[in-house]
Amino acid sequence: MRGITVWITAAVVAASFLFFLVLESLLPLRRAVESKVRRLGRNLTIAGLGLATVTILQTPVLLPVSTWAARHEVGLLALLPLPGWAAVLGTILLLDYTLWFWHWLNHKVPFFWRFHRVHHVDRDLDTSTGIRFHFGELGFSVVFRAAQIVAIGADPFGVGIYQLLLFASVLFHHSNSRLPLGLERWLVRIVVTPRMHGIHHSDYRNETNSNWSSLLSVWDFLHRTARLDVPQAEIVIGVPAYSRPQRVTLGRVLALPFRGQREDWHRPDGRPADRPPPGPDPTLLAP
Repeated sequence: MRGITVWITAAVVAASFLFFLVLESLLPLRRAVESKVRRLGRNLTIAGLGLATVTILQTPVLLPVSTWAARHEVGLLALLPLPGWAAVLGTILLLDYTLWFWHWLNHKVPFFWRFHRVHHVDRDLDTSTGIRFHFGELGFSVVFRAAQIVAIGADPFGVGIYQLLLFASVLFHHSNSRLPLGLERWLVRIVVTPRMHGIHHSDYRNETNSNWSSLLSVWDFLHRTARLDVPQAEIVIGVPAYSRPQRVTLGRVLALPFRGQREDWHRPDGRPADRPPPGPDPTLLAP
């Protein structure tokens, strides 16, 4: 059964990646600043190292913990007399909500930011950025996922469904796809969308420190961290200290967590790290 699940997940990821790769090529949301081919090669290499790390750690860490938690019926949902469908739904919602905190921690804790920064220093944002995570960050995420499963008492089938939804969502909202504004204004009330997540990858610190949701956007509305009012044409993707191409080569990116810390939000031209909100309503999606 696990083998079938792995193949289904791989098929969903591959199909989603190819679909959004084509869509963003036909209907780009933002103008690219770097060669697509060069970035694809770099991001796929980083993704391959991350996949190897997750695969290695799943067997000794995630799978035994998941099996133990299911056998001993530990965790919040295991304490409640829920029908099967409710356990699956509860698993999806709680996994997504607790993932919001993991993303928040990756930005707020300097040690975790060292690794997560690799994802943010990409100078363009497209569907390949959605699989560009440092192998160190993915290693920590396996441990966090194990803790999630135990604390939640996650339903194994619900975990599988959530994984599929999460992978598709991450590739979607990282994609450089221009959706009709009216459609995206409707979608963003339910799920994270390209314009919403584009603001999270802005090179202004206060805009990056928003929109931490991964699947459902409700968590940012709940915590009042939703920022939708920045027009995409005004967004520069990346981290200011790594705006030069020579600072984000493959070797430098892989070594980034282990190098001396820079002042990430310092701008050579002296502009401030934060930008004032452009409008009175931060939850109105800008073009």
